[in-house]
Amino acid sequence: MTDILRVEGLNKYFRKKHAVRDVSFSMQSGEILGLLGPNGAGKTTTMRMITGFLAASAGSIRIDGEEIGTDPKAAKRKIGYMPESAPLYSDMIVEDYLAYVAAMQGEDAAVKVPRLAVLCGLAEVMHKCIGELSKGYRQRVGLAHALMNDPEILILDEPTSGLDPNQIIEVRNLIKEIGRTRTVIISTHILGEVEMLCDRVIIISRGRIVADSPTAELRSRYGHRASLRVQVSGCTTQELSAALSSLPGAGSAAPAGAESGLASCIVSVDGESELRPSVFSLVRDRGWVLWEMTVERNSLEDVFRTLTTGGDEA
Repeated sequence: MTDILRVEGLNKYFRKKHAVRDVSFSMQSGEILGLLGPNGAGKTTTMRMITGFLAASAGSIRIDGEEIGTDPKAAKRKIGYMPESAPLYSDMIVEDYLAYVAAMQGEDAAVKVPRLAVLCGLAEVMHKCIGELSKGYRQRVGLAHALMNDPEILILDEPTSGLDPNQIIEVRNLIKEIGRTRTVIISTHILGEVEMLCDRVIIISRGRIVADSPTAELRSRYGHRASLRVQVSGCTTQELSAALSSLPGAGSAAPAGAESGLASCIVSVDGESELRPSVFSLVRDRGWVLWEMTVERNSLEDVFRTLTTGGDEA
């Protein structure tokens, strides 16, 4: 199967600043990709190069097998892009604005506008001025704009930024529906959003890709899947730490806050290991008393912090 998008060796310089460094990845049709990274990591610059808004300093971008620089107009017709602040004309009525976008893109407004009004949940506000809409509805208008030419690739930069909880749920559901038939790239700071929406995650730090994995495998591939918090009496924290670290399947054990007179540690769990029976046997055999044993599942946030902390960001 031909990749709908292939990025190879992408680099971008802004004078002496190396903002994007050797970024390479590919996507197939119907995939929803989450693009994550700290502020200034190079996410938005990468997306702008993919859309053709910025020229790459080096590397190649292929849309459906064709280099974007060979026929930029044809390549851009396969891409829909919604920036973080969708550039809308606030003094226009929603229906007139979408008809205008259709005319600019050579689409039949009589067919496309009603269809997008239904798909994006705009039927109730088509007669309203864009400036009067809530931010949630303005995001929907931005999505309708990005979808006007039936793009094969949809790129969304912080699509739920600034929305209230109800609006966030509505926009997420809309993205899920759109993602059934299109390839979608989402840049967001909301890590829970990535876990709910995305099939795959790419994490960029200081302009480089530091992780590229299916969402379901990210935690196990780039960090411990879980940790175990153990609290006992009858020994010191140092003794407990040493004993836990010696168990098969255990990683490092670090002291944790505990009640007076108790020893407490958090021990990382390697892979799919199940430590609880071994910990119970250890405590019993040593003559200690077990007060607490709690599994703490590592989150996507833990992986993100591990992969992106340290050093200056590009």
